Amino acid sequence: MKLLLIEDNATMQTTLRRSFERRGMQVLGCDDGARALTLWQASLPDAVLLDLSLPGMDGLEVLSQARAAGLKTPVIVLTARGTVGDRILGLNTGADDYMPKPFDLDELEARVRALVRRSGNADSAASPPRGPVWCGMHVDKDSGAVYFGGEPMELAPRELAMLHALLGKPGHAIAKERLFELVFPGESQVQPEAIEVVAYRLRKKIAHTGAQLVTLRGLGYLLKASP
Repeated sequence: MKLLLIEDNATMQTTLRRSFERRGMQVLGCDDGARALTLWQASLPDAVLLDLSLPGMDGLEVLSQARAAGLKTPVIVLTARGTVGDRILGLNTGADDYMPKPFDLDELEARVRALVRRSGNADSAASPPRGPVWCGMHVDKDSGAVYFGGEPMELAPRELAMLHALLGKPGHAIAKERLFELVFPGESQVQPEAIEVVAYRLRKKIAHTGAQLVTLRGLGYLLKASP
């Protein structure tokens, strides 16, 4: 499961990111309202956690523009604005749920999963959330975690994003520039060479699976089975 966390409080964003990643979810973080809308459209997350007090563009404006653009992603508003009027305004703007701060992390996770289930993915409840198996690895369609031998692989979020992309086309090259967009979405300050560091770390972590991460000069990267 991929979450978009739009929160300008650095401490809160770090806490939520770590909590959800420990629970097997992929988290994209953003602290600016205007940039959040662009990232939302580019990443198409399964759910959005949205703070209302944001720099650049207020959270309600982000939500309003997202709905106007046809984005139907389930949204939980997280905010210190806890009055009934604020909750009604948020729900009328297009939010699916509302949790005033402070909140319980277990309850928040339960609400996220419930919203995603109700958003139209009824098929995932009827069949195991397991994707195609390749070299013993498969992606859990619900959590987004990659499993090998029945156990979740211990991968950092950027390593996980890269492996997701490569497992989507095993044996086929994916351009370095495309992988950079998927691994570092919206992070304009990151140097292009950073993708090489992620590839180096991922290569070591999948070595035991029988898969090889191959660098193709001038083309990109691909996964292939070890001979």
